[in-house]
Amino acid sequence: MNMLATLNQGIVPQAETAANVLAAQAKAQVEARYMMAMHRPRNWDAVRQDLLKECRRPSFADNTSTYYKKPVGGGSSVTGLGIRFVEVAIRCMTNILTETTMIFEDDHKEIHRVSVTDLESNTTYPQDIKINKTVERKSSAGREVVSERLNSSGQKVFVVVATEDEMLNKRNAAISKAIRNAGLRIIPGDLQDEAEHLILQTRQSGIKEDPEKYRKQIVDSFNNIGVKAQNLVDYIGCPLDQCSPAQIDELRAVFGAIKNGETTWQTVMAEKNEQELSEGKKAPSNDINAVNQAIQQQG
Repeated sequence: MNMLATLNQGIVPQAETAANVLAAQAKAQVEARYMMAMHRPRNWDAVRQDLLKECRRPSFADNTSTYYKKPVGGGSSVTGLGIRFVEVAIRCMTNILTETTMIFEDDHKEIHRVSVTDLESNTTYPQDIKINKTVERKSSAGREVVSERLNSSGQKVFVVVATEDEMLNKRNAAISKAIRNAGLRIIPGDLQDEAEHLILQTRQSGIKEDPEKYRKQIVDSFNNIGVKAQNLVDYIGCPLDQCSPAQIDELRAVFGAIKNGETTWQTVMAEKNEQELSEGKKAPSNDINAVNQAIQQQG
């Protein structure tokens, strides 16, 4: 009995010591970051120069996560700067701290707190994000089904328990979106406007120099997610070899939104048809069921 009491007395101080060490380490890291920010403040001219230099790089400007397009209903869409732009802008600005902490977890969900802090102005934008431990799938084979529902196409989909890999993808996507939203609140608006203009200019210049290259790239990219070349023709309204640079860039932006989980091809076509019907045009003929089947095979 005395030996057990002695062991318990030894465990508690060790746990307290470990906690104290971690707390002291975290405090030292925070103080060091703020100290460095005070001694090495950012130079806004250098920030602008470095950021615009990145925007002139075709590989950066062409990235579908640098600039996106997302249908929002009513035949309209929203465009904007994506997570890749925010990551580069944060690096160019320096003295910006991004943090992610899990603050709650149970069998059904995770809650993470994402914050972006400007160490020079001591301005922090936090956001709590909830991530459910489920995903939707067209097939329930070999999966633990939680519920089922009909999607917008009238097809039955199953809500199943997510695997570790699926949770990793959901978690990373949700955290990236939160960092993007908070980061855009810290990056000055005039820098965002100038960078966005240069990104679009760089994209257009690349397409004009070699339209055939970009056309093949976009066709191959869509084919990898089950969308065929004819479906792209139905969306654009003309043969792909007659597409203008702006139309090719639009297709690339749509692909980026689909790839990042912002929308689906079915939603894109539904919005396109709705817009054309509202304008008094005949909706383009396209076999949505064939596309659905192809995408089901991909999933």
